[in-house]
Amino acid sequence: MPTDAVAAHGGHDHHHDHAQEQMANKVFGFWLYLMTDCVLFATAFAGVAVNRHSYAGGPTGKDIFELNGVIIETACLLLSSVTYGFAMLAAHRHNKSQVMLWLGITFLFGLGFIGFEVKEFMHLVADGNGPERSAFLSSFFLLVATHGCHVTAGLLWMATLMFQMGVMKKPLNTVYLSRLTMLSLFWHFLDIVWICVFTVVYLMGVM
Repeated sequence: MPTDAVAAHGGHDHHHDHAQEQMANKVFGFWLYLMTDCVLFATAFAGVAVNRHSYAGGPTGKDIFELNGVIIETACLLLSSVTYGFAMLAAHRHNKSQVMLWLGITFLFGLGFIGFEVKEFMHLVADGNGPERSAFLSSFFLLVATHGCHVTAGLLWMATLMFQMGVMKKPLNTVYLSRLTMLSLFWHFLDIVWICVFTVVYLMGVM
């Protein structure tokens, strides 16, 4: 192989290695961010635990929680995690059309989750069971709304990536693979948090 070709090939390998190192550093930094989010949610869960029986003469979880709707809501989020997994598999195959398809399906599931949550909140407030009714309801709204805000942020992030790759025709390169990977960590993290919410708040709340 000519000397110039060897040098060019070596330079390409160095650039690729540098890009991979940058991606790894970004993902590691995002893991650190998720750890701080763990502290935030742990605090909110602690509030729920402390105020579990502080009803102030108001309704209990058994009185207000409608598990059928919550189960459908939970299914939406769990399925969105599965479809995002398919999007990542397609991303590693550099199949952008499949990535866009699975991201679109994931987005719709996430939107459905938020829709059920907003409907539940509106129903509770309309019945006079807003966060000001009791310490129990205050901690409930704080935890569930905090999770809902995170899901909404994830949907906005997802929509931005879809716009950039679809409308702006950005290539599925290392930069976008890194962004998809970080969003994947974020989305699956929210899925795990919601399983805890469903178990601790809803299931234990109706017992």
